[in-house]
Amino acid sequence: MCSAILLSSNKAQEPQDDNRAQRVMPDVFPPEIPTSMVFAGDTIDLTQQDRRERMDKEMLSFTYSHINTMLIIKRANRLFPVVEPILKECGVPDDFKYLMIIESNGDPEALSPSKAGGLWQFLEKTGREYGLEVTEEVDERYHTEKATRAACKYLKGSYELYGDWLTVAASYNTGRANVTKRRERQKEEKAIDLVLPDETSRYIFRLMAVKTIFQSPAKYGFRLRSSDLYPAIPIEKEVTVNSAVIDWPDFAKKHGLTFLQLREANHWIRRTTLNNKTGKSYKVQIPDKDDLRYNPAKTKAYNPVWVVE
Repeated sequence: MCSAILLSSNKAQEPQDDNRAQRVMPDVFPPEIPTSMVFAGDTIDLTQQDRRERMDKEMLSFTYSHINTMLIIKRANRLFPVVEPILKECGVPDDFKYLMIIESNGDPEALSPSKAGGLWQFLEKTGREYGLEVTEEVDERYHTEKATRAACKYLKGSYELYGDWLTVAASYNTGRANVTKRRERQKEEKAIDLVLPDETSRYIFRLMAVKTIFQSPAKYGFRLRSSDLYPAIPIEKEVTVNSAVIDWPDFAKKHGLTFLQLREANHWIRRTTLNNKTGKSYKVQIPDKDDLRYNPAKTKAYNPVWVVE
């Protein structure tokens, strides 16, 4: 009898629960699409129908992919202070830091299904072509500074060919040969006006969408505090290694660190050993072990527009 009473009670409540769920569902609004935006110094008109709809798609994607978008803002707080000065020094527009973000989601350990690695997603062959060491023990595709400089070489080389930075971005995704061939066949100069592979077509608008959201995250529902952002890894000193390292974990312990903590500051270290038969010099960053604990009071926003205090 008790079971029957409970069953009857549950059935009576079901419509009420459903109605309540319907009442509390939040409203969902499409993000505002700008009529134009500036990317790498060029003003891009977004009133043209095809451009607006492509931009709309990527704005919707980033606005409602909450976990991913929140993470890239948090990670940018650690990465942009390192990457921005290198872009400036190399003569590449500052906006290409967003290309790094969409390539890897700001994850220094990113590895694609095609085996492109690091923040800038270099394939092994391409990384070597642009001066990066890529071996089983050392992989500089995962070295933030060196990989950024290598990416700058590629980007500047593409700009010499195309003279348009969005077309440069498209070539980074699909390759120069593909972009050049399509420009010739379609009789258009700029990638934004080309029929491109779907991934590449989306790529250039993803680039602009990320920049738009980074300029005002709160406008698109991302309300972070400074303490939510990822701080720079505190580096105490830099040690030059020019001989073999028999055991990186032992090396780490000598400096009061775990191997994990050592690798978080030196992602280019890919194995627990370093043969180094040629005596090459490697600069190893040693984190401050006493400053590796989360301290919200010390976490500052690199860009004040990212946070709402």
